[in-house]
Amino acid sequence: MTTISIRMPEDVVEDLKRVAPLLGFSGYQPLIRAYIGQGLREDLERLDRNPGLERLVESLRRQGVDEEVLSSALAEMKATEG
Repeated sequence: MTTISIRMPEDVVEDLKRVAPLLGFSGYQPLIRAYIGQGLREDLERLDRNPGLERLVESLRRQGVDEEVLSSALAEMKATEG
């Protein structure tokens, strides 16, 4: 495993600490890893279903489209996929 550092709002960390044992996790960090892994698998599956999407996003990045705009558009697409 690799150690990383990430900034998170304090209230989110407190919520993670509260929820983790209720979901059977030994602490909030394993819960964060589970959430990240789950989201990553979903995104990889979506990209595998639409390989052109990854190329489009990379092209937009090269053309200088802001990362926040890309993230917002991808989140909107994900929400409407239902």
